[in-house]
Amino acid sequence: MMTTTAADREIDRLLALHPKGFDLSLERVSRLLEKLDNPQDRLPPVIHIAGTNGKGSAAAFSRALLEAAGHSVHVHTSPHLVNWHERYRMGAPGGGRLVEDEVLAEAVARAAKVNGGEHITVFEILTAVTFLLFSEHPADAAIIEVGLGGRFDATNVISRPAVSVIMPISLDHEAFLGDRVELIAAEKAGIIKPGAPVVIGAQETSTAQDVLVATAERLGCPHLVYGQDFLAYEENGRMIFQDETGLMDLTPPRLPGRHQYANAAAAIAAVKTAGFTLSHRAVDKAMTSVDWPGRMQRLPKGKLSELAPEGAEVWLDGGHNPGAGVVVAEALAEQEERFARPLFLICGMLNTKDQVGYFRAFEGMARHVYTVPVSSSDAGVPNAELANRAMSAGLSAEPVNSVANALMLLRDTWDPGETPPRILIGGSLYLAGEVLAQNGTPPA
Repeated sequence: MMTTTAADREIDRLLALHPKGFDLSLERVSRLLEKLDNPQDRLPPVIHIAGTNGKGSAAAFSRALLEAAGHSVHVHTSPHLVNWHERYRMGAPGGGRLVEDEVLAEAVARAAKVNGGEHITVFEILTAVTFLLFSEHPADAAIIEVGLGGRFDATNVISRPAVSVIMPISLDHEAFLGDRVELIAAEKAGIIKPGAPVVIGAQETSTAQDVLVATAERLGCPHLVYGQDFLAYEENGRMIFQDETGLMDLTPPRLPGRHQYANAAAAIAAVKTAGFTLSHRAVDKAMTSVDWPGRMQRLPKGKLSELAPEGAEVWLDGGHNPGAGVVVAEALAEQEERFARPLFLICGMLNTKDQVGYFRAFEGMARHVYTVPVSSSDAGVPNAELANRAMSAGLSAEPVNSVANALMLLRDTWDPGETPPRILIGGSLYLAGEVLAQNGTPPA
């Protein structure tokens, strides 16, 4: 049972008063920020990150790089997995910490009071809180992750970022952003500001990359493109990063999956472009210290992970669209090369996602799928319906009523003579948060 904090109570009041979800516009948040004396204009240098997949990883790598170089850095990410406080990591010497509860509660209450009951979404108020907190507490840099899209996302009131970063773009949130990659790329490109530097991460399509490059050129922005101006690759068990200044021979990233090489490269390029000097030693340290809960995370020992078959590996990932499915499947395939284990999925998903597209990435890899409800969201797909979607993608699947029951069912039917399984719990950030809470291992 999670304890209700002072910040929880303030945010619960907001949720009771204001609409849930997104209503993409800058008008309401700009009005509130003006009443708060425009704290977004008093931030340390900002690394502003958009993208469909990989933006959270890019934020995590950027933070690790800056902290390894001795800088204090604020970090805003969304959504949170377990606690609202995860959205606000406050910079401090020696490494940032999640915002203290009383500090967050006071900032939320202040923003709500200044808003005066005018129409606004909760995300917009919480974004204004980001700018309040980050402007009132000193740090050397601020990393701001876009919530949804870019052009009309509430974070997009930053007039002059130190660098805008666009990570891989694919179809997601079509109801808000459009159903073609070029439309989504145009929305993400909305964070690019005239004359401000841009780093374009590894794109899945030339269509998306062309839109981003054209936008940067039209706005007179110096820009770096993955694969042209910088890149990373594996060589002899090492990660090689290359840009116009030369090569760095690095320890491979701690985050699993070959896709993290490209995410790390984008972060290195972004931090350097933002004006920070990175020594080889600092970059190497960041590769080994980077942390990003709920994304290809080996589930720590806890109440849930102990229910798995003896010797099993349990992984957790919040990826929820076909692009994420592909990179997670590839990361698991790399694990498979090292130690052959049968793969099982425990999945819950939202009805706003392409469930069949996600499952299709695991065809031929997963022995069986257990589908579970996502109890923390009203948009969760019923588990029986989700099992049908998995079967439509060519997988063997059955519905069960919880992650705990799926793990126990697998444990009770497992042949102890067989190699212990690899289990991926995935399909939703909401589900990832539920799992970390139930396991007793929330992000810190």
